[in-house]
Amino acid sequence: MSNSNPPDDPGARPSRLTLSRFRDQGTEDTDPARRISLPARRTRPPLRQVGRRLLLALGVLVATTLIVYLDRDGYNDNANGSVSFLDSAYYATVTLSTTGYGDITPVSDSARLVNIFVITPLRVVFLIILVGTTLEVLTERTRLQWRIERWRHVVRDHTVVIGYGTKGRSAVDTLLGQGVPKDSIVVVDPQPRAIDQATHDGLVGVLGDATRTATLMRAELPRAAQVVVAPERDDTAALITLTARQLNRGATVVAAVREDENAPLLRQSGADVVVTSSSSAGRLLGMSMLSPNAGAVMEDLLTYGNGLDVTERPVTKSEAGQSPRELPDLVVAVVRGRRVLNYTEPEAAVLQLTDRLIVIKPGTPVVPQ
Repeated sequence: MSNSNPPDDPGARPSRLTLSRFRDQGTEDTDPARRISLPARRTRPPLRQVGRRLLLALGVLVATTLIVYLDRDGYNDNANGSVSFLDSAYYATVTLSTTGYGDITPVSDSARLVNIFVITPLRVVFLIILVGTTLEVLTERTRLQWRIERWRHVVRDHTVVIGYGTKGRSAVDTLLGQGVPKDSIVVVDPQPRAIDQATHDGLVGVLGDATRTATLMRAELPRAAQVVVAPERDDTAALITLTARQLNRGATVVAAVREDENAPLLRQSGADVVVTSSSSAGRLLGMSMLSPNAGAVMEDLLTYGNGLDVTERPVTKSEAGQSPRELPDLVVAVVRGRRVLNYTEPEAAVLQLTDRLIVIKPGTPVVPQ
């Protein structure tokens, strides 16, 4: 299998490489940085949250100071008998922090009533603001762990997208355009920046090397229904496909490779469908050179939600027994069992209820979730 990187000798022809990067699939990944990242929730930045709470605490302190100062005649200072604005601020500070030295005390009935119905509630609010910030920091990790465990228990028949580069993101966009919910897509990538982008996009992300069993287990790949393999290198794609097929025999595995000569190896590794990105792009370029309009139509068909879309759907009861030419949709192929029949083939002349159709129909604009 050819390496996507150039050989050391510029004159040497790339040769088919063995799977030299194959790792022990039973080795556990113990790096704590390789973790599951759930979709990000819309929250304020941490510094902004802390600053906001400090401002609230300062506001409570200022309000308490003003309340005491306005009723200063009802307080007694053991030092000199009078209460100044500084004394009021001092009393508010030691009272709200529950220190309470007792050197300044309310002696009048009005001051004591204010302490009961105003100062004490303010003390509680002050403590909630400060202690709440600490508790939130301490419990954030516990809440995240709870969310991850809950996600693990509910995720079933999901789609695992391995590689969140250009190919992976385009695959996710197409899945979302066809109605696949975000919570049923899991992205696996070794780059933290890619996982951050995936969680920002509302997807579950798993940071780690997808050639390792432990990483794919964190993505719950054994319970997945589809797997998209779209890494940067062809040899990596083969290793990932081998590992994914070992963990899940029933999932549909679609893999992308750069070079045509590597496609058979991906199929032998267990991929159901192999897409060659370089040759596909080259064919589209050649078509566009000969007929720019034909190239534009093909590009439109490959872009979901714009103009025309290529989709697969089942045959309805009313359509069974009819010819593909009689249907309102433009039928280009009939899927019968494991065979794909061109609509012009004699076997596809009469549709069966168990058939599925590959049709071209007007695109449905993708609505952001």
